[in-house]
Amino acid sequence: MRKITAALALSLAALSVNAHSACVILLHGLAKSDSFMAKMERAINDAGYRTVNVDYPSTKFPIEKLAGKAIAPALDACAGENEINFVTHSMGGILVRQYLSQVKIENLNRVVMLGPPNKGSEVVDKLGNFPGFQFAFGDAGLQLGTGAMSIPNKLGKADFDVGIIAGTRSINLLLSQMIPETDDGKVSVSSTKLEGMNDHLEMPVTHVFMMKDKKVISQVLYYLEHGVFAKSKNSTPSQ
Repeated sequence: MRKITAALALSLAALSVNAHSACVILLHGLAKSDSFMAKMERAINDAGYRTVNVDYPSTKFPIEKLAGKAIAPALDACAGENEINFVTHSMGGILVRQYLSQVKIENLNRVVMLGPPNKGSEVVDKLGNFPGFQFAFGDAGLQLGTGAMSIPNKLGKADFDVGIIAGTRSINLLLSQMIPETDDGKVSVSSTKLEGMNDHLEMPVTHVFMMKDKKVISQVLYYLEHGVFAKSKNSTPSQ
């Protein structure tokens, strides 16, 4: 009986570890909402993580203000968890970089970025001066270019565990013509890369829909668990 009780205790402990005691904060991209991350949220929640899917006013404030407004309340919502993780799409990854440049999260574990403009986007360079761009995408949108206003290019290398997924397909050929290399319709593959990143993976998905792709979601879960992406012929070594 004692052996059975001990075995049961070990099983329960294993279940507790398997439940991660970890929180995953999800951050959508520019001019999007938390609904775009809902499928990802369900999958991560089903994997045993506590999830906080943040809906923040991405076009209302510059990146420096958005970072605190989006992330600080989410961290409060994760209180009591042993680990904090982030899964971000597009500008959401830049918010994490901005926040971590100012605030240290002691129990930060891993970050997975989907299509982040870590070196800015040429699309913003080309369209930023057009009438209506700032009205539609706000100050934050203007800060995602590659020029003097670029926030991503001012933030420096990653000093945290981050894995990045880049898309290689586009459904917007017009925007892709503004990007001088392989891209996802908004961001080039090379722009997603970040000095200090732990792993990088190219996948045949588009910027707009990558967060809903089943294979992308599977890779996100794998990275959260293992700290690397699942082996793939499309994977590239960290740089």
